[in-house]
Amino acid sequence: MQTQNINVLYVDDEVNNLVGFKANFRRHYNIFTAISAKEAELVLAANEIHVLITDQKMPETHGTELLESAVVKYPDQARVLLSAYADSVTVIDAFQKGLLLRFVLKPYNPDELKKIIDSSYEVYTLNKIKSSLYKEWVKTQEEIELLKKR
Repeated sequence: MQTQNINVLYVDDEVNNLVGFKANFRRHYNIFTAISAKEAELVLAANEIHVLITDQKMPETHGTELLESAVVKYPDQARVLLSAYADSVTVIDAFQKGLLLRFVLKPYNPDELKKIIDSSYEVYTLNKIKSSLYKEWVKTQEEIELLKKR
């Protein structure tokens, strides 16, 4: 898999975490970072982000709130919640709502997180294919209906 073309956005309110993440993964992926959900929204609007990774505990907006917004606007995107806090109710709720693909507990193991990013990108790719096939199917159904009316 050619990972250099994978766009990853990491959102965290701690600058040191953003710097460390970029240092760990810049050789493998196109890394975007944001220090808040508001900043993340700007990055998401300007770039095709394949994998969104967000911290849960942030001052203004929790990561799950960012994920709720992202799932509506970017349904094919793979989303990962990263947190030092294992709030199982929040994590289970996020999974049940379809907001995230994976949950990772801080501190993360860079090798494990790389595997998660790679597999998340595969899910993104499959979601894009599924969306494309669905659009083709809808178009075919519309054409069939038009042919029936003739």
